Amino acid sequence: MRTYVDESEAFGGIEDPGARPSEDAAAENDRDGGHRYWATDTGVLPLDTRRALVKLVQGPYVSAERQSELWRAVVNDERVLASRLSDMLLELVVDHDARIAFVRNAPDQPTVVRAANLSFLETALVLHLRGELLRSDRNERVVVGKEDVKESLRVYGDAQNLDDTLFAKRFNAAWSTMDTNGLLTKTGTAEDRFEISPVLRILFDSDEVRAVKAEFARMLEEES
Repeated sequence: MRTYVDESEAFGGIEDPGARPSEDAAAENDRDGGHRYWATDTGVLPLDTRRALVKLVQGPYVSAERQSELWRAVVNDERVLASRLSDMLLELVVDHDARIAFVRNAPDQPTVVRAANLSFLETALVLHLRGELLRSDRNERVVVGKEDVKESLRVYGDAQNLDDTLFAKRFNAAWSTMDTNGLLTKTGTAEDRFEISPVLRILFDSDEVRAVKAEFARMLEEES
């Protein structure tokens, strides 16, 4: 599953101080005749840049904190990567403040990366986590407790007439999905404390979020 969310299913810039600027990858290859890493290799990009390209396409994102070498490659060769991705009908998104990069489908072009169809509770969880991020300072790490979040989302279980056992089962499955896809990371300070990935700040736009929230509000009003 990628972290791109299908909402119909209900849900350079600032230079990185840790990266050293490099010359354009194509210019480097003009000087040294290209980078060959196996006998039939016809590629022209350095290995780290190739790995960054692969990771961007595979998703869900490249993070300076989680993949420092790949992040440096993105920063150093951002223009080249953007060009290679454009050839694949993909758009590169780099947030230098959050130190995160990911790709999305180019507008008005055939779909290349597929959206994930999230369940009702998974979508509610994504929106809740995103809300926690937006209520904090942009440079602040946001940590949440699993049980606290579970209690906050109980109203959505009630809207679906879930008993405690079934709600807990579905919530744990939704939480596991976020954990598996890198949207939540264990902090190590406590068993149920997780850090929210800042990629949720920029993964989808405000119009999409408003549409989903309005639908949730309508459902909850009908239930009440």
